[in-house]
Amino acid sequence: MFSSLQFQYTPTNVAGPGAPTDPSEIMYEGCDCQTPSCSTDCPCILRYGPTYDKTGCLLTEELEKTFRSKPILECNTSCQCGEPCSNRVAQKGVSLKLEVFRAPHKGWGVRAAERIPLGRFVCEYAGEVLGLEEAKKRTQNMKKEDMNYILTLREHVASGNIIETHIDPTYIGNVGRYINHSCSPNLLMLPVRVDSEVPKLALFAGKDIEVGEELSFDYSGEYGNVVNQGNLQKVTGQSKDSSKLKPCFCGSEMCTGFLPFDPSLYQVH
Repeated sequence: MFSSLQFQYTPTNVAGPGAPTDPSEIMYEGCDCQTPSCSTDCPCILRYGPTYDKTGCLLTEELEKTFRSKPILECNTSCQCGEPCSNRVAQKGVSLKLEVFRAPHKGWGVRAAERIPLGRFVCEYAGEVLGLEEAKKRTQNMKKEDMNYILTLREHVASGNIIETHIDPTYIGNVGRYINHSCSPNLLMLPVRVDSEVPKLALFAGKDIEVGEELSFDYSGEYGNVVNQGNLQKVTGQSKDSSKLKPCFCGSEMCTGFLPFDPSLYQVH
């Protein structure tokens, strides 16, 4: 774990070396809704359909069949609606009481200091947005004992292309960097776009979470998987170099035994 002298806090993503796009750049047009909160006929909501209910929680009845493939677009800086708009959620940052604590075998962890209902936004996994080569460089320069915080999001778009976003909160990040992996997580990660094409990696409660419960998400990007041989190969990345695999201490009955591993960041062209 890096000392506090080497770590800078940021509430949201910042451009790092090789970032293809500055996450602070405003790239989307805003709506003209002259109301405190947008209705379902708002252009921002109509683009992909509604995401949140009036309390700002995910529409859970649509979660499994919709949100794994549907983009999420919130109202942005250019929109005329007010701050109370129910389509402004992830952009507001952390509003819940969270506690960072020492977690046995895992270094640090984060637990709920208040009850978190299903579908509630918890925090963003924020850090430096890196280019692919910088992400590879940092990954390959890590020592075995180093913590690896680099997360790669891959989005498959209709054209058949894959959009990759590399986030590294090692040196610049927020509380999300302290949330541990679990093979049976209580959080799910969804890409949310606001001003920029660079998504916020937003963590939402996948179940009701009680006070004192440790927060976790699946570093492979899955949620609620049934573990079988196919999933195990996916989680471990089918690495030919087992020395790069790190043991998982989540304690779940569904535990695969190893933390998710992305072999693509070790490939040398």
